[in-house]
Amino acid sequence: MSIPSRLSARLLAPAACAALLVAGLAGPASASAAGNAAQAPAAAPAPTVNLATNPGFEIPASSLADWGSVPGWRCSGGPAEASVTTTAPHSGGSALAVAPAGDGSTGECVQTVSVRPGTTYTASAWVRGAFVFLGATDGTDRPTPPAWTATTNGGWQKLTTRFTSGPDARTVRLSVHGWYQQGPFAVDDVRVDGPAPAPATAAASVPTSDKVVFFTVDDGWQTTPEAERFITDHQLPITAFPLPMAAANNPGYFQRVTAAPGSSIQNHSVSHPDLTKLSPAEQQVEICDARDSLTRQFGTAPTVFRPPYFAWNDDTLQAAANCGMRTVLTADADFSWGASNIWHEGTLSPGDVVLMHWTDTLAGDLQRALAAAEVAGLKPAGLTSYLR
Repeated sequence: MSIPSRLSARLLAPAACAALLVAGLAGPASASAAGNAAQAPAAAPAPTVNLATNPGFEIPASSLADWGSVPGWRCSGGPAEASVTTTAPHSGGSALAVAPAGDGSTGECVQTVSVRPGTTYTASAWVRGAFVFLGATDGTDRPTPPAWTATTNGGWQKLTTRFTSGPDARTVRLSVHGWYQQGPFAVDDVRVDGPAPAPATAAASVPTSDKVVFFTVDDGWQTTPEAERFITDHQLPITAFPLPMAAANNPGYFQRVTAAPGSSIQNHSVSHPDLTKLSPAEQQVEICDARDSLTRQFGTAPTVFRPPYFAWNDDTLQAAANCGMRTVLTADADFSWGASNIWHEGTLSPGDVVLMHWTDTLAGDLQRALAAAEVAGLKPAGLTSYLR
């Protein structure tokens, strides 16, 4: 292939680096037999599944998602560079099409993949174009050997690479990109094959003997100064579950109402669907995309997921885990919209989770919930420090 001289240094450097990295993996490790010592039977390996989110680019974006987003993916050039196309996909009905918009862009698209620590995974993707790369970090910010091709000669070609997650890593960064001034490329049928994280834990309350309750507030479309003032005056630890678009309308508000120690901002999906009516892949998009949006807005990745309408199933627990959520949390009391419902006998109990919503009644709802907690001899506490 002829390479213009002004591009040669840029193109050959990553090519040579990739070749050296791959060559470094070529030698198999040796192992010696331990005499005639009896070997313990090996544990059954965990099932291998595809952990990539929206791997075939078949799931449409929600109307409440970031405008122009590709579900499950974050592309550096946004909709000006990356979009879903139905023209000649590798399989299914669509693929990712990227046209880097400028000499300084590679058109990179990335996603965060939750993994088990210290575990080997195989990443693969079908690509079309010139100088297309597939890579990952191992969860310790170290790149792993990328897979790449100089050209696919107009057709589709499969790229494959392997990596082992770091000993403490629970997420890795998966990326696909082209190279400078090499034109558009396409991607389809992405895979990250290996064992899935253990399913998230479902809970409606927190097992504790401490005299505490947990105030949680959902959605985020109505943000009143009265509620903010009550939270601030009482230094209430609040666990907020805003929808990403609602949070983006007033991010400063959510930062202020979660400023008290123990407060946090957690995951409530992108578009508030009944998840039990969605496929596992669609559930994963809803949870992972909300995680990514909230992480960009507030700088901390959520680890707790509140299913809309408290509707969840086993697929939800696995999809939540695949998005880094450790707990799928409902509640056992509801003080929203003037209510005072406790879904067990008696008054509030230690570890109860109280549901409320960001509405024009929230200031009064908080006051009523706080009074109910005080009658029971309980104090509001930060949720995440009590979850394991």
